[in-house]
Amino acid sequence: MRQAAPVIDEILPAAVSGGESFGDAADGWLFPEENAALGQVGEARRREYTTVRHCARRALGGLGIAPAPLAPGAGGAPRWPEGVVGSMTHCAGYRAAVAARRSDVRTLGIDAEPHAPLPEGVLGFIALPEELSQVAHFTRRCPEVHWDRLLFCAKEAVYKAWFPVTHTWLGFDGAVISPAPEGTFHARVLAQEAQQGRVPSEFAGRWMVRNGLVLASALLPGEV
Repeated sequence: MRQAAPVIDEILPAAVSGGESFGDAADGWLFPEENAALGQVGEARRREYTTVRHCARRALGGLGIAPAPLAPGAGGAPRWPEGVVGSMTHCAGYRAAVAARRSDVRTLGIDAEPHAPLPEGVLGFIALPEELSQVAHFTRRCPEVHWDRLLFCAKEAVYKAWFPVTHTWLGFDGAVISPAPEGTFHARVLAQEAQQGRVPSEFAGRWMVRNGLVLASALLPGEV
């Protein structure tokens, strides 16, 4: 029986391959390098770490690439095979990974969060004044979406796309997210290096709400 396409695929271009799981994979396994990088952790964390890499190997398989170790590198981001970019995410009840050839996609980031309001006080910590106004506006216009959680999710996706090409930190105040109700968003990076053209200054993004989750992706086009 043909496996259904991952939900995450709906917010990514065709060149990106995805894998996802709504529970921990019984057949997940780790390369020795991955196991060593994980170290001594609780069983729940081990299952999460193993399952998201199981999803990543499915994503690589969609590109015709054999399974490879995906141990964390600098900043905790996974090291992908040569010529490949990718991203992973996990939250309660969901794990996903995506991968693409660098010739098609320069960098990408995904994030998944429970579709529920942020805890009290978090929005004020992560949002710039412009973003607070947008959250208030869209909450009035489309109250069925938790726009505060969507903002958080989009910022996480942008950071995951930003770090592999800059190797620098990008805080919550480092980019302005402008969402649209039809399922897209634009991210404008405020870092001085971005304004001077030395690093990416803008990311295109997409989002959706499905199965009690909010999912977001951010990316830059490929090198050729």
